[in-house]
Amino acid sequence: MYHPFFGLQEPAFAIAVNPRYLYMSQQHREALAHLLFGLRGGGFVQLTGEVGTGKTTIIRCLLEQLPSDTDIALILNPMASVPELLSTICDELGARYISDDDTSVKTLTDALYDRLLDNHGRGRKTVLLIDEAQSLSAEALEQIRLLTNLETHTEKLLNIILVGQPELCDLLAQPSLRQLAQRITARFHLNPLSREETAAYIQHRLQVAGLASGSTLIPEDIQTEVHRFSGGIPRLINIICERMLLGAYGQNRNVIDRELFRQARREITGEPASDRPSTTAAPTPKRARPAWLASAIAGFAGITLGALLFGGLGNELPWQATPEPEPTVPKLSAASPSVASEVPPTNITAPDATGSVDTDSEAMPNTDPPALPERPWPRKLDDALRHLADHFSLSVPTTGSPCTESPEPGHACGRRMLTTWNELIELDRPGVLTLITPERKLAYIPLLGLNDQQALTWLEGRPQTVDWADVAQLWTGEFHHFWFRPAGFDGGLSPGERGPAVRWLAEQFAELDSEAEPLSRDRYNQPLQARVEIFQRAEGLTPDGLFGENTLNQLARRLGLDPGLLPIAEAP
Repeated sequence: MYHPFFGLQEPAFAIAVNPRYLYMSQQHREALAHLLFGLRGGGFVQLTGEVGTGKTTIIRCLLEQLPSDTDIALILNPMASVPELLSTICDELGARYISDDDTSVKTLTDALYDRLLDNHGRGRKTVLLIDEAQSLSAEALEQIRLLTNLETHTEKLLNIILVGQPELCDLLAQPSLRQLAQRITARFHLNPLSREETAAYIQHRLQVAGLASGSTLIPEDIQTEVHRFSGGIPRLINIICERMLLGAYGQNRNVIDRELFRQARREITGEPASDRPSTTAAPTPKRARPAWLASAIAGFAGITLGALLFGGLGNELPWQATPEPEPTVPKLSAASPSVASEVPPTNITAPDATGSVDTDSEAMPNTDPPALPERPWPRKLDDALRHLADHFSLSVPTTGSPCTESPEPGHACGRRMLTTWNELIELDRPGVLTLITPERKLAYIPLLGLNDQQALTWLEGRPQTVDWADVAQLWTGEFHHFWFRPAGFDGGLSPGERGPAVRWLAEQFAELDSEAEPLSRDRYNQPLQARVEIFQRAEGLTPDGLFGENTLNQLARRLGLDPGLLPIAEAP
């Protein structure tokens, strides 16, 4: 294989599982601490995260840290019926029952109760861990809840860990399951790696594989591209890095460059040979997975948790996706909004928490666009963003890039891929549109306002209104914008966390509610979580109590920290 060519002792991003490559980011360690803390109190513990974010890594570490006096039942296929689920739990815990075709739920439940009482009498604890819990039916979850009714005066006899994708939060939000939701003593949502964590993850794997100290195989700018492509999902980081190294080996090149990255990206996503814009920014939210990522998820469906738990790191899985064919790129017109170039982003609704902006977009329409109107469109993204920030008096650095990288509060840069200007109107956020000129050069429009026919932009030092038809067919679908980021905010807050972002959040709600004292000083406690859930319901968001980027964006808009599009009078 390629590894000797790069001075490695073994493939750094191979699909074979290997526990030596375990990488625990800060949030992975925090998630593990939440689970361990939750198990002390009994009841339910919840861990959620998108596909490939490292949930299995957390589970593996949890199992390794469980005391020796703990019995655990692992449920890997929760889609079975209630009797089958209960019988599997009995089998895992060694609970004896008479097995036949007519074994009732009561018989299985009684057997489990007997086993739990026996374990308690011998001083042993019992844990039930269910992976892919979002696949459980409401009936099965209610039956599992009933298993926790057996308790002593001081403790529950069964601790239950529910692990699943973000859809699990929606499932538990159903009114019929409110009794179970109230018994969750600890919950943590695992976000993808940040840009810095992605770089550390790549270097960690290369060093474990034997890369010489001080050597650079994947430069910093390519690590940034990898983060944009993968959205910080470890599984996808492995895949793109493996492809890049194989490509470099095949071309006898010992350093990864942008050309090798683009080639690897095309092989994974099924893009045609012509360069297209880099369209990834952050992890895909639920219900918004692109086709190529959905195919990848389907390819992993046959991998069981048991094989991962006892074989190695859970984010080292084979790539089995069949690339989706690329759609053609129809033209946009003011009269008939249509779908623009749809390429595989990893997030269509959430801004990039890293604050990074892709200034190397490579979009190429499939058809020749009409002549660009004689207007001095900005040719540099930073210039267009600075015009935007100046117009709305946003807090951005006065020198260098307008995209803040400071830990202090300020406006970071986000990036989305949209399909129609109707989405821009619905988004109601000023930003910068990316154009491709007839000369195949990039141009940028600071977008200040919008209606069905016209756009208010910044040209020649002043706001000007232009017909949407002038720019529609040149727009790549790429949209850059600012979003307010409070100090210490790194993608999301969950119960138990501390820091300046928690303090800022509590103070903002105190101001909104006209309260003299905030609900918390610096800890994300239960009252603050409940207030977040109330705000999420009012804004039409999933009331999971997790203060993520979508909730932050809505709150910033309510506080006037993020401006909306300016109104434009309809043309007569």
